[in-house]
Amino acid sequence: MLRHLPNALSLARLLAAPVLVGLALAHHEQAFTILLIAALITDVLDGWIARRFQAQSPLGAMLDSAGDVTTLLAAAIGIAVFQPDVWREHIVAIGLVLGGWLVECALAVIRYGRLSSFHTYASKAAGYALGFFVAVLFAIGFLPSLFYIAVVLSLVSTFEELLLLWRLPTWRADVRGLWWVSRAASNFE
Repeated sequence: MLRHLPNALSLARLLAAPVLVGLALAHHEQAFTILLIAALITDVLDGWIARRFQAQSPLGAMLDSAGDVTTLLAAAIGIAVFQPDVWREHIVAIGLVLGGWLVECALAVIRYGRLSSFHTYASKAAGYALGFFVAVLFAIGFLPSLFYIAVVLSLVSTFEELLLLWRLPTWRADVRGLWWVSRAASNFE
């Protein structure tokens, strides 16, 4: 049963995204916040459970990535609806994060026919930072330091994933990062 739990959590997060958008558009901030924080927690749990119980799979990696995409977009809509000042004052940084991420997703689909699902260490750090920032934003309020840490980590992660897209001719899930790919390639030369 534990083998299927990570995929079930990722699927639940994927299904929660349209509900989050509906709650945002209906201006139900408290319900949106509770569901968003639950979705963010399941994002941490699904990966931890998969690694802990050796239940990682290509399907799980793709479900997790799809859940990440939809949760981030739902969170962005929630920020636009419930935190319009944050959106307006930081539109360039938010645009760079979302735009870079969407470009990377589109290029992965073009190159591999699917999301990259690299799950690099940098992308995990960026995901945790973004999730923590968004949870704090809705639960407590805007903290600039958390925002800028999340933005910088996100941009670094996106740049690394773009380089991985260029470097890896075939799709591989759960790549540690560019350094490990380069090191492995040099061992074969």
